[in-house]
Amino acid sequence: MPQEGTAQVVQNLPRADDPNLIVGTEGFSDAGVYRLRDDLLIVQSLDFFPPLVDDPFVFGQIAAANSLSDLYAMGARPTTALNIVAFPDNQLELDILTEILRGGAERVSLAGAVIVGGHSVRDAEIKYGLSVTGVVHPQQLLTNQRARPGDALVLTKALGTGFVTTAFKAESCPAETFAAGCASMTQLNAAGCDAAREFKANACTDITGFGLAGHAGEMAEASGVTAMLEVHRLPILPGVATLAQQGNQNRANRSNRAFAERGMRVEGCPDELLTEFLFDPQTSGGLLISVPQQRADQLVAYAQAAGATATCIVGSILPRHDARIVVRP
Repeated sequence: MPQEGTAQVVQNLPRADDPNLIVGTEGFSDAGVYRLRDDLLIVQSLDFFPPLVDDPFVFGQIAAANSLSDLYAMGARPTTALNIVAFPDNQLELDILTEILRGGAERVSLAGAVIVGGHSVRDAEIKYGLSVTGVVHPQQLLTNQRARPGDALVLTKALGTGFVTTAFKAESCPAETFAAGCASMTQLNAAGCDAAREFKANACTDITGFGLAGHAGEMAEASGVTAMLEVHRLPILPGVATLAQQGNQNRANRSNRAFAERGMRVEGCPDELLTEFLFDPQTSGGLLISVPQQRADQLVAYAQAAGATATCIVGSILPRHDARIVVRP
């Protein structure tokens, strides 16, 4: 669903009146947070989608990594997961579903969590994902609501998975570019989460379907600030610039741009091709971390050393003015 549609639906939902509900539907947070004890918060999220790749095992890995990302964006440690499955068992061999679930289980295990069950329905289209639960100490909880002017913005994965999957569906994605995209989508955001906690980030979110501009805009809106993004700093997956030049955009790319540009100001003359990556919908994208400037370089080095090698500074946080997002060359 486009970002504006999601916002309209969420705004019309009744607000829960529970003093232990720390984070609910407000502010476009990545997950819900509920207080179990003064020293223990439970973090929950859910996500699922149709296959983006042909290999069922890899699809399972991608879907699981994407679901777990919401917990990492909140600073939480994943503990348990439930499978969510829609599968045409009257049309396809169950071996395909076995491979999907095996891929998901592999990523959940790598995250140090366990799958405790799930639910399946017959559907004409395959869909898979997870309902995930994690825990975090209140002092280590991250949200997208506390970015502060003067913070640096750090992104922990390269952009471009939307272009990759669109080109793949059109059978026009080179094998090495597709492999790079899959490697990024299956990578857990654990390294970025650990780095954000280690260097006391002020805010965090993960970059998924609304693209970098969309999710940065949500962080800016929730925090009462303006996010400034510098397009020359954006990390791009190898070979994907060519796919973007060839016009491998999908409908979400266009709707992301239309929504983001309503609260965006462009300064100077940023590269038009690189600017397209601000709106590219990501699957299992990286974390966007708002951290005090003096600790940003340390955070980047820490995340890179832990395996999030694309991690880099992509902008900064400004005092709030007439735009949620400022884009510079």
